[in-house]
This record gives sequence, structure tokens and C-alpha cells, in this order.
Amino acid sequence: MWYRNVEVGMKKILVSSVIAMIMIILVACGGKPKPNDFDWKITAFEAVDQDGQPFHTEQMQGKIWLVNFAFTSCTTVCPPMTFNLTEIQQKLKEKGIEDVHILSFSVDPAIDTPAKIKEFLGKYKADTTQWRFVTGYSQAEIEKYSLEMFKSQVQKVEGDDQVVHTTSVFLVDQEGTVLTRYNGLEPPEDKIVEDVKSLLE
Repeated sequence: MWYRNVEVGMKKILVSSVIAMIMIILVACGGKPKPNDFDWKITAFEAVDQDGQPFHTEQMQGKIWLVNFAFTSCTTVCPPMTFNLTEIQQKLKEKGIEDVHILSFSVDPAIDTPAKIKEFLGKYKADTTQWRFVTGYSQAEIEKYSLEMFKSQVQKVEGDDQVVHTTSVFLVDQEGTVLTRYNGLEPPEDKIVEDVKSLLE
């Protein structure tokens, strides 16, 4: 009987070893795990950017995007968020990651003309060849789109020139899926770089 116990034990060890090897192979082939906090698909939305050029969310396909919400007359969170995005943009380039785009939605489109947006971005060391700051839609449209696509509230307060909006930065993959978000006021730059790398592997 003892040899049967040994045989059973050897089979268990063999099965465990095979499973372990399969897991190692899968991890090696799959690379780093992709962030998957969310699974929100971007839907159609039209706008114009800081150069007055048409923008459609279809243009996001095949590219990695960092998305945020801001407005040019913001006196609180938008300036530091915009500065932080320029820092992230620079860090990605330093790591040899060139093809990552930034999309900023104006949450005050009645005020934010392309000219005002271009002036606003000009205050920062932003590579605007890969940064689209868009406007050209109604307040109701951006409030609805922000809530439906990014689960984030945008609200312009009556009688106030400031707008309530999220301070998150969202990561959108090449298929137009919102994967995760980061704190735009204190962004985890190393984490963002690693997450972007995982989408390129």
C-alpha cells in the first residue's frame, strides 16, 4: 500500500508543477497586467480643439489617451492639474514613450473659445501636437457626456463663473475603453508610466 501513497503523492507534485509552469508561461507571454478598474467604452462626441480643428472621439482609436476636464478661467484646480499633465507628458517622453495623447474637455464651453484655450495652454510647457483641448459644444452636452462616459459630475453654478468638475485623469486604451483614473492633483507618475507601458506590450 505504501507504494500507492507514494505514487499518488508524486502525481500531485507533478500536477502542481505543471500548473506552476503554465502560470509562469502565461505571465511571461502576457507581460505586465493591464489596468482594468473600469470597462467604459467611449461613445461618439464632436468638438473643436485649440486650433479650431474638428475633433471626433473616433480619432482616439488606436491611440493611448490621458483624459481630463478643465476650463480656462478656473482659479483653483485646473492650473495645477494642467501643470501636472505637462510633467507626465515629459516623463513619458523621457522613458521613450512618445505616442501618448492628452485630451482635455472644457467644462465651460460658452467661455472657452479655441483662442482662449490656446492662450491657456501657452502658459505651460505642453506639447500641443499631442494635446487636444476641446470645446464647441453646449454646457448640457458636456455635463451629460462627463456623467455617462466618465461617471463624473460637471455642473456650472448659476451666478458663478466657476464650474464644478472632477479632478481625475482617466486612462483610455487604443480600443477607446476607459480603464482607470488617477488623482490629477497628485498624480502617481510612476504608476501612470507603468500602466501606459502595459498597453504597449
